[in-house]
Amino acid sequence: MTIVRALSAIAIAASFAAPACAQDRVVPTSQNQLRLSYAPIVQRVQPAVVNVYAAKMVQNRNPLLDDPVFRRFFGVPGQQPEQMQRSLGSGIMVDPSGLVVTNNHVIEGADQVKVSLSDKREFEAEIVLKDSRTDLAVLRLKDVKEKFPTLEFSNSDDAQIGDVVLAIGNPFGVGQTVTHGIISALARTQAGITDYQFFIQTDAAINPGNSGGALVDMNGKLVGINTAIYSRSGGSVGIGFAIPSNMVRVVVASAKGGGKAVQRPWLGARLQAVTPEIAETLGLPRPTGALVSNITPNGPAARAGLKLSDLIVSIEGQSVDDPNTFDYRFATKPLGGVAGIEVQRGGKPVKLSIPLETAPDTGRDEIVIKSRSPFQGATVSNISPALADDLKLDSNVQGIVVTDLPDDALAANVGFKKGDIILAVNGQKIAKTADLAKVAGESSRLWRITVIRGGQQINVTLGG
Repeated sequence: MTIVRALSAIAIAASFAAPACAQDRVVPTSQNQLRLSYAPIVQRVQPAVVNVYAAKMVQNRNPLLDDPVFRRFFGVPGQQPEQMQRSLGSGIMVDPSGLVVTNNHVIEGADQVKVSLSDKREFEAEIVLKDSRTDLAVLRLKDVKEKFPTLEFSNSDDAQIGDVVLAIGNPFGVGQTVTHGIISALARTQAGITDYQFFIQTDAAINPGNSGGALVDMNGKLVGINTAIYSRSGGSVGIGFAIPSNMVRVVVASAKGGGKAVQRPWLGARLQAVTPEIAETLGLPRPTGALVSNITPNGPAARAGLKLSDLIVSIEGQSVDDPNTFDYRFATKPLGGVAGIEVQRGGKPVKLSIPLETAPDTGRDEIVIKSRSPFQGATVSNISPALADDLKLDSNVQGIVVTDLPDDALAANVGFKKGDIILAVNGQKIAKTADLAKVAGESSRLWRITVIRGGQQINVTLGG
């Protein structure tokens, strides 16, 4: 099966008795109860659900141009014609001023974004914040003076398997559509969709165009934003994944605060999963928890007393099954104060308090390499603790890292990838972006380059 990431919908976690808490949930006991309608909930939430249209200009490229023989004999033609590429998704109004949250993949690379309301009005929108780690983006409607209906956030930790949900979005561009199902599973951590693997699974029908919709309970509160499905055909087969509302809340709060990036707590440590072999070595009854494999000197974890080989088993009283679970729980904690964690150290429980603070992000000196070289078109940056955390790099690695790489960049054509750490070029150590800019500006027939990719050092030689 494949994961399809062009879908999202509003899912409304509905229980038949409009429950406020777990013990209030009831099962229908009569035909009259089974004939209850979702219409009042849909009517209440539909005005806050929008359609998102994104467009970008792409240059048509003849694949023959990639053939060096063709280029040699026929030369390189002039400017190739451009074509408008469009995508659509859904979104949710989260602030009366016209703030909309959707999936990042819906608007990624867009030159123009439009938002269509349930009453058919359309507005130009600007991108306020993009967060690829959560696959969320926040938009703001342009030139508006009115107040818009919004959805209120629920506490997604209160959601339970079996809760009824409704999905509202714009599947295949047919117009706003409502489907229903249940929450099939919680805390899905192996979906492989975003950095924060902790999804709500639902069987409500979700299809391409639903991306950015919402999961709301019977009180009309947001439970999550659907972002992907498992599918062989590209259509719904009843396995959809939603980003929990508690994570959405963090991203929206950063946008409201005027930030261009999401502000989230920094642990200052790397964690690894507990395999059955490790569990046996540690004497655990089953492979669970998050094992500390690296600690940043003077970071929050180090100052709190966390040590290598500590096994994190809970955070704020909530169990930690694996590193993905911890990452989600920690990232959704509010900045300031501390987070209490429990670790197993030498078979004994130890309680620690981790400061909730952001990673330092100074001295990036980000630049785009423009000179003719294998690095042309790549955006590179000095590695800061915040950047290392964002890209999941070893915090002890020194050098510069590729942070952006357009598809048509020469650097992309020769094989560089986002996240590559450049250590040396032609025998010269690359310690900062200025070093690479200088070396890239020198003419050379051969380029001997040392990079780290995925933790592995690679030495390559390229012709000039």
